[in-house]
Amino acid sequence: QVQLGESGGGVVQAGGSLRLSCAHSGRAFSNYAMAWYRQAPGKQRELVATISRGGSTNYDDSVKGRFTISRDNAKNTVYLQINSLKPDDTAVYFCAAKYSSFWYSPADYWGQGAQVTVSS
Repeated sequence: QVQLGESGGGVVQAGGSLRLSCAHSGRAFSNYAMAWYRQAPGKQRELVATISRGGSTNYDDSVKGRFTISRDNAKNTVYLQINSLKPDDTAVYFCAAKYSSFWYSPADYWGQGAQVTVSS
């Protein structure tokens, strides 16, 4: 059983930056494609970024140029760097794992989520 644990959330002023981390408890982290989703109050959960086993990345158009997903297989961790934060980025951010070379839904595992609040 894989467990995912997000960290790094908090309250940030608009224009600031934040880095979210997601630790993967399994031994085969490098075999998983990983993703970050977010869910704003009253809205559906949306996919924002994915990274394949080999490190290929994809982003939702709404975050391109501001969000960067990366992974460190030695640390079993995936990151989401968020720059130029906007109030609309306020959401709970979830990481997800898929035992696959490339990401596709549905996820095999989910983290518990990390709250990011952007103040204007």
